[in-house]
Amino acid sequence: MSGTVRTAFGRRASEAPASVTAAVPVASEAPLPPPRPERTPEPAAGPPRARSELRALCLTRIDPATVATLSPEALMGEVERIIAEIADAQRIGLSGREQRELAAELVDDMLGLGPLAPLLEDETITDIMVNGPYRVFVEQRGKVSLSPARFRDNAHLGGIAQRIAAAVGRRIDESSPMVDARLADGSRVNIVFPPLALNGPCLSIRKFAKRKVDFAQMVINGSVPPAMARVLEIAARCRLNVIVSGGTGSGKTTMLNALSRLIALDERIVTVEDAAELQLQQPHVVRLETRPANLEGRGEINQRDLVRNALRMRPDRIILGECRGAEAFDMLQAMNTGHDGSMSTIHANNTRDAVTRVENMVLMGQANLPGRAIRTQIVSAVDLIVQVERMRDGVRRVIQLTEVQGLEGDVVVLHDIFQWVYEGEDLDGKLKGSYRISRARPAFAPRLAYFELERAWMAALETAEG
Repeated sequence: MSGTVRTAFGRRASEAPASVTAAVPVASEAPLPPPRPERTPEPAAGPPRARSELRALCLTRIDPATVATLSPEALMGEVERIIAEIADAQRIGLSGREQRELAAELVDDMLGLGPLAPLLEDETITDIMVNGPYRVFVEQRGKVSLSPARFRDNAHLGGIAQRIAAAVGRRIDESSPMVDARLADGSRVNIVFPPLALNGPCLSIRKFAKRKVDFAQMVINGSVPPAMARVLEIAARCRLNVIVSGGTGSGKTTMLNALSRLIALDERIVTVEDAAELQLQQPHVVRLETRPANLEGRGEINQRDLVRNALRMRPDRIILGECRGAEAFDMLQAMNTGHDGSMSTIHANNTRDAVTRVENMVLMGQANLPGRAIRTQIVSAVDLIVQVERMRDGVRRVIQLTEVQGLEGDVVVLHDIFQWVYEGEDLDGKLKGSYRISRARPAFAPRLAYFELERAWMAALETAEG
């Protein structure tokens, strides 16, 4: 085979300097040098210079058109053959294992995600944060640490970022330097390119959980007590409108997925998301995803457009992956027009802030509405707010479960059903606390009675106090 492969920034692979290695950046492309204390040791496949030369020579022998027609297994065999031929011709000593390792690395660079692949396969990692080619951080068990993973240079990282965006029909380059995308497994990806990112392309990956997390698993993890899990199950079954509130990485989507697992199989659900990541198990689900503008700046479809369209699709429930703008008004309209059991997430520090944020977002799209009218809409639409938080011991907990009771004057009345109270820390650094529980009759008690779940609700609260 003949031909050349161009890198993400247009340079021919055969023109790359022979001395470029996995730990030595090109000075003109990387303002920050690689960190010395955490430098990744070179793989065992021959001297670093010889390995870099072998990689470059192999790329000059690979035809991009042929790569597109081969399966990963066939491409792996072809790359191994080319590596063996070049190693023999250049008298580079490589064992069979080293040849397979280098072939796997090259195939992963061409078809896969390069150094990100092992991080994505590690189920203990929940977030991957790439700050340029030489700084890759991961979150494991709630703690962030520097990973030994490295990219060769900006071009290597940029090529993988462009491949991720292209896979979902989006583009990332200097003219369009920010994009939200997703991986094949559903993991959410945000990419920022130079010139906005000064130290090279930056990726933030929120991994898609392979294990389905339900309330039983949340109880085991310490995220919710058993009584609260039962209360939330009842809330989902009796079609209460729920908003899940919390900070970034606090577990809002996980909670939304757990709530959605309790929706009846015969209900029609329409989901609206910026980047699809919800994992609904029901058979009658319509998934809608936003679309960015094209090169001419036209064709954008935002969440508000999709929520409005969803109302015409005869949904039983609408699930808005994340409410962050003017679509809040349309979400409240949906909750108030017969789509009981609708759900959404929102960024806020507590349940009172969540109400204020919804009000502010409605004003973004309906600036002429009086504040009292907006609060009246919120009170009539929202039944429960679930506040989740990632705490300093790494555990994601539900710290408040709050009922939206009504309106007194111009103030929205909130009632905490569960409130987590900090009590200290054990010898292992795990936080200790307990829940204050209210057994007051909720404002939505008639709906509980309609679904014959009022006794179950009160029994769950009595069990919690016991």
